[in-house]
Amino acid sequence: MTTSATARTRLTRWRWLPVAVAVAIALTGCGSSSDGSSGGSSGGDSGAKSITFWLSASAAQAQGYHDLAKEFQAKEGVTVEIVNVPYDGYQDKLRQAAQANSLPDTASVPSLDTIWINQLQDLSATANAPANKINKDLLTVKDGKVLCIPSDLTAAGLFVNKTLFDKAKVKIPADPNQTWTWDEFLAAATKVRTATGAKYDLVYDQSPARIRPFIYASGGKGFQLGPDNKFATPDDATVQALSKFASLNDDKVMPKSVWTSGADPNALFKSGQVVAYFSGVWQVADFAESITSFDWASAPTPGPIHATDINLGGKVVAFNNGDKAEAAKKWVDYLFQPANYTKLAQVNGYLPVESGLTLNYPFKKKAALDAFQLYIKEMELADPISSSGHQNGTKLLLAGKSIQEDPTKDEMAKLINGQQDIKKTVDNIVSGLNQQIG
Repeated sequence: MTTSATARTRLTRWRWLPVAVAVAIALTGCGSSSDGSSGGSSGGDSGAKSITFWLSASAAQAQGYHDLAKEFQAKEGVTVEIVNVPYDGYQDKLRQAAQANSLPDTASVPSLDTIWINQLQDLSATANAPANKINKDLLTVKDGKVLCIPSDLTAAGLFVNKTLFDKAKVKIPADPNQTWTWDEFLAAATKVRTATGAKYDLVYDQSPARIRPFIYASGGKGFQLGPDNKFATPDDATVQALSKFASLNDDKVMPKSVWTSGADPNALFKSGQVVAYFSGVWQVADFAESITSFDWASAPTPGPIHATDINLGGKVVAFNNGDKAEAAKKWVDYLFQPANYTKLAQVNGYLPVESGLTLNYPFKKKAALDAFQLYIKEMELADPISSSGHQNGTKLLLAGKSIQEDPTKDEMAKLINGQQDIKKTVDNIVSGLNQQIG
């Protein structure tokens, strides 16, 4: 099935950013075009014939890098060895590499780390190149040095098994301006499950970032930094939301295994036996390729407060690795030249960090094209609190601090298993965060 749809975003103010981000996107089902000029300086011949590039991504969201690596090798004579590292343990692997003086030459990292931040090259030339049109408010800058450039924008969101909804004759809201509440969604999901014989109403990524939208939608503020750069005890609405979330893990609404023993929610959703999956925009490219046994769709994030978790995707960095440094920096510059970044965003299914691009996503399924339209609308409507997780992390980093292991997952698992009550859970999360930042 080949379907095309077109949506151009107007100049708009995304309330979670200090200034407007202008993104012109043409969503079509086939074909591609790009037109842009190079930005940044290419530098001289460093002599390096190969460099390493680490990332953690699905095969679908790594393909764009593999394609550009081939082109880069043909143009520059430098081979880019791409290493796809499992997400769990990636940060630890980077820390161990730093301690062993064996960091990769370049990488797309989940977050910056104080243990190796001083080994980063300055990417200012690429980030500030007028042709690249990278939004400056998305950059992490310290002492005038651009430490990283984000590969893409991300937002959390809801996916549904449309085949099951259609079979149960239950409607899915189409307009995020008129979305369902969490209670309404859960009631609808239960109705679908009981009518179709599905196994679970919902699977939900085991992630501190993903649980934030559930808290925000319920009126909670979540875990926020206070004026003293310490995490404060959360408000009552946050506590109530976490308690409710735990109660949903009853092996009917949600399987306990995801949050207590690391079962894969992506695989469970793809099995066709789950009504819905709360994850994020990065799943679109994967689902477009891999789900063939049922129809899926992106659905508006439940309210009543319209919120998500808006963040940056991978943060692209270049390490100062001796004679590899110049080639590494050249690779990063190559990625963000508009014509090349257009290819990367299209193939990987990225919401772009560069403005003025015309993107022709190569997805044939209407569900994938509709998903991008929905995510753009969701980000426009999102309450400003939706970006607070990212803002807290940046604030800590620039103060020379960082959270290496968010305790939320482990503490919520104990709550779900009945090993501790909600007060102990919240206290442990707050203390666990603050212990890491001193």
